[in-house]
Amino acid sequence: MDALEKNIEYTSVSSVAGPLMVVEGIKGVAYGEIVNITCPNGEKRTGQVLEAREDIAVVQVFEGTTALNTSETRVRFTGETAKIGVSPEMLGRIFNGAGKPIDGGPEIIPEKKLDINGYPLNPVSRRNPNDFVQTGISTIDGTNTLVRGQKLPIFSGSGLPHNLLAAQIARQAKVRGEGEQFAVVFAAMGITAEEANYFMEEFKRTGALEKAVVYINLADDPAIERILTPRIALTTAEYLAYEKGMHVLVILTDITNYCEALREIAAARNEVPGRRGYPGYMYTDLATLYERAGRVKGREGTVTQIPILTMPHDDITHPIPDLTGYITEGQIVLSRELNRKGIYPPVDVLPSLSRLAGNGQGEGKTREDHSKVISQVYAAYAEGRSLRDLVAVVGEEALTERDRAYLKLAEEFEKKFVQQGKDEDRSIEETLDIVWELLTILPREELKRVPDELIEKYLPKK
Repeated sequence: MDALEKNIEYTSVSSVAGPLMVVEGIKGVAYGEIVNITCPNGEKRTGQVLEAREDIAVVQVFEGTTALNTSETRVRFTGETAKIGVSPEMLGRIFNGAGKPIDGGPEIIPEKKLDINGYPLNPVSRRNPNDFVQTGISTIDGTNTLVRGQKLPIFSGSGLPHNLLAAQIARQAKVRGEGEQFAVVFAAMGITAEEANYFMEEFKRTGALEKAVVYINLADDPAIERILTPRIALTTAEYLAYEKGMHVLVILTDITNYCEALREIAAARNEVPGRRGYPGYMYTDLATLYERAGRVKGREGTVTQIPILTMPHDDITHPIPDLTGYITEGQIVLSRELNRKGIYPPVDVLPSLSRLAGNGQGEGKTREDHSKVISQVYAAYAEGRSLRDLVAVVGEEALTERDRAYLKLAEEFEKKFVQQGKDEDRSIEETLDIVWELLTILPREELKRVPDELIEKYLPKK
């Protein structure tokens, strides 16, 4: 678009529906372009081109289309894509979903402006995710180890304490190693004012805000802003990682709210719906977020992602968790049953999985015994869980001594390993020591997955 076309102001709005506006008679407009809109009352708004044809553009209005009409609304296309100004000064600050400060501090003076859609990353330039990220949560560090550059979602349900867990991970996450710089980028989408206050107070109370950049999009903010929030957060993370050499953990909550905004916009465009009414391109759209995690050759920093989503009706086959599972490297599943028992965090380790766990385990990363001892306790817990079903049918009296030992281990595993305090930050050594303590419940001959030399070194003497 040349300079002359940039200065053209169109008054040819033909329709306004939901968050969308159609402008006719346009020339030289491109997809993704930012639009300046002047309302009939003089108020200024911003939008983005969602679809561009020869002489028609569909524009999504970030602040919503209330008070816009087809006769007096004026539109100017800027020829630029959505960008955010970034700077190291963003650490310790809280912004709204569009990237404007809401913590009472001054505007950020940007070091540079970056396109929020990111830049395509050549797959050849990617390095394998590697090296351990410690969250202080045993069920993540021990059984579902998170590694730098990984994307590991948390599958939750309505009413489960995923917000508590998100805040705890943001507070406690760290990388091991001398001189390593670590930061958290936290983006909340479609949350209530009460939840927003909780996150802000929690970050300030614990001092975690010093190493964090926080973006908060509220439930009553426009749906369009919800589409921008994770992209702004990921652009900030990429800047801190690849240009400032930091290891960045990005926490995105709640991806379900993001997908609902996608569905709302697709419905306003009269698109043919896909599964459960979600747009057919939702897989591609989610991939544009999740695939921005990783390590890049020649760059010190890494971007690691923990997206959090609430499964509608606790249905893991719902399109949102289903598509997320295809794109990401595992999942951490929260259990309603454990939550009813009063266990926090209610992580069900059996359906949970980190496909890259092995990359972050072992000597020099966690500890030499990590993978072996976790394999042993995982198998024992699975057997103990299956024995619970048997007990419900035949009663505990019908069990052998060996069966009773496995049943007891399953109970103790949930009480001592899974359960921990909301401010309890366990090192990986403490987590593994708890596992060895649990294995003393079993007869020694049952420890078939652990080499004898590790048993001699780590198994506590009764």
